Amino acid sequence: MTPSHSADEPDPTLRAAGELLRALASPVRLGIVRELSGGGKYVHELVTALGVSQPLVSQHLRVLRTSRIVTARREARETRYTLTDDHVAHIVLDAIRHVQE
Repeated sequence: MTPSHSADEPDPTLRAAGELLRALASPVRLGIVRELSGGGKYVHELVTALGVSQPLVSQHLRVLRTSRIVTARREARETRYTLTDDHVAHIVLDAIRHVQE
């Protein structure tokens, strides 16, 4: 059986996994995913939980949205962010547990 990619290009699945991990490669983004693993949150809740500025949280949320890790839903004057699915939360929480051992 031959691979569906050339010898000079990585497997598309591995490339996509690498892009996912790159999107998570920030302590702030890891913190956002950890916070959202408990359910949806508003930006001000993430700012409080993470102890960083609102513009910084918003910047990182943009990266996570672009990577389709989080989704946003407008509710009145605020936007509520949730994880697209629980798979990413498992990766992040496992990584956190691993370094705590």
